[in-house]
Amino acid sequence: MRATRYLLSSLVAEGVDHVFLVPGGLVDPFLPDLAATPGLTPIVAAHESGAAAMADGYARASGRFGACLAIGGPGATNLATVAASARADASPVLFLTGQVPTDWEGRGGFQDSSAATFDDTALLSHVTAASLSVENPHLVHHHLRACLTRMLAGPKAPVHMSLPLDIQRADVAAPWEPLDESVYRPRFADRAAVERLWRILVPEGGGAAPVRVAILAGAGVEKSGATESLTAFAEQFEIPVATTLRAKGVFPEDHRLSLGVFGYAGHRPAIEALLSGQVEVLIVLGSGLSQRDTLFWDAKMLPSRALVQVDVDPTVVGRTFHTHVPVVGDCRAALALMMEPGSARIMRFRSGNESRAAWLGGIRQSGRTCYDPEQMTSEAVPLHPARVAAELRRALPREAAVVVDSGAHRAFFAHYFQAFGPRTYFTAANLGPMGWAIGAAIGVQAARPGRPVACVTGDGCMLMHGMEVATAARYGFPILYVVINNGALGNVWLRAVEDGPGAGALAELPGRDFAAFGRAMGARGLAVTRPEELAPAFAEGLAGNGPCVIDVRCDRTARTPVSPFAAAKKAWVDEE
Repeated sequence: MRATRYLLSSLVAEGVDHVFLVPGGLVDPFLPDLAATPGLTPIVAAHESGAAAMADGYARASGRFGACLAIGGPGATNLATVAASARADASPVLFLTGQVPTDWEGRGGFQDSSAATFDDTALLSHVTAASLSVENPHLVHHHLRACLTRMLAGPKAPVHMSLPLDIQRADVAAPWEPLDESVYRPRFADRAAVERLWRILVPEGGGAAPVRVAILAGAGVEKSGATESLTAFAEQFEIPVATTLRAKGVFPEDHRLSLGVFGYAGHRPAIEALLSGQVEVLIVLGSGLSQRDTLFWDAKMLPSRALVQVDVDPTVVGRTFHTHVPVVGDCRAALALMMEPGSARIMRFRSGNESRAAWLGGIRQSGRTCYDPEQMTSEAVPLHPARVAAELRRALPREAAVVVDSGAHRAFFAHYFQAFGPRTYFTAANLGPMGWAIGAAIGVQAARPGRPVACVTGDGCMLMHGMEVATAARYGFPILYVVINNGALGNVWLRAVEDGPGAGALAELPGRDFAAFGRAMGARGLAVTRPEELAPAFAEGLAGNGPCVIDVRCDRTARTPVSPFAAAKKAWVDEE
């Protein structure tokens, strides 16, 4: 079997049904097989970074992995930013790039980026977990298995294979054997560490059991498919749950035990509860406790008795704070062990449920979930982004997915838009490349056919990668593109304007009609200038065929709901 057909059929065998690409001379041998491989749909993007974002979105939404094909050289360099973002968010993506034939290497061949020149394999090795060049047909099978296995190992990460043209055309004899499902969902956890946790929750010798226990759920809960286990554990013991922004939705935000998001653009219950100094035991599930997940590493979130951290990546356990109970393992496996301590322990710990419920009730009574909730009903013109978030939530069904880009709009939607389930809220949380969501929404829609998908982006993001709207239109993806058009690079402008009008002007953007742009790209386009126009525009956008771009004219002066984060940042800087 020719190597190109072998590679594509291997993707199908692994449950991947889309591949995202930009064609070019160095991947020409793939094209006939892309058109003829049963079960695989090729999606041609406008730009390699868009194709990479689509593969990243597909990986996050599908629970499998994404696949992206591009030429080497300029194609590979265009992949680098999204590859770095995928690695920062532990998203599994396989990048395949073409290369000049092996007998051209270093001889001045057109687009030669082999090891004999600037070596794009080495370049991508810095933003992937593995970057291999296949220099012999016998290595195609071996390198593919090595890359996929490393991609799916904890922590998950993107990987890269470079394929010279002569290797693409060569025959591969070894049959592909699909990876065992356990590679996708490793189920391991340190039983002895979980036992140490239970000795804290139910002290030996009759000591007082902790009452104020809280959970901070990170992306590891989503990756391990642990939402149901988390919900069952929290409900069993009346434990309130906060999530990180990257994990928004892994615990339903309308659940009675939900505290909302903690950290950047977080909610009042989560922030006040975790910084109150009252928490005795904090159980962190699948979060590396990064800067944004900890409100600038705010030590006030440390519990009085024990910090418990569960993660498949041992390098992040204890990285930020001293961890009293480090648990290296999968969140779902760890939660399963937490539910098996014996009936006597369970009943003794449950005896504190009423007190835990009263503690949560006190948090609820002290104020609303959102800061400045009146902004969600604002009648201001230009529109307040909080009103846009609230109206979009009402317009979308519960199971819909929203893909949120980088910028001020990310803070507004993190705070004012509720998420109710895993893999329904997507954002490139750790690296934050602008325009990522425009392509990623296509990957999410490809992985979730039949379910509504909305992309929330900004005018600055559209100027970077808005051409992928044409890709959505080409393939008829019914994505609702909501452009928060405030005539500025929002977050940058909010900071720069404090230094004077000259600095602020550098972050301003000329007014553009993105509804007209959407129509030019083959999508439908609508403009919204008043709050009462939002609901009918969303309804129309969701009802029609193909993508719809809704240009929402918003107020650039609206302050993002990040006051606790900003205060923590100021304290950190002042202390330094």
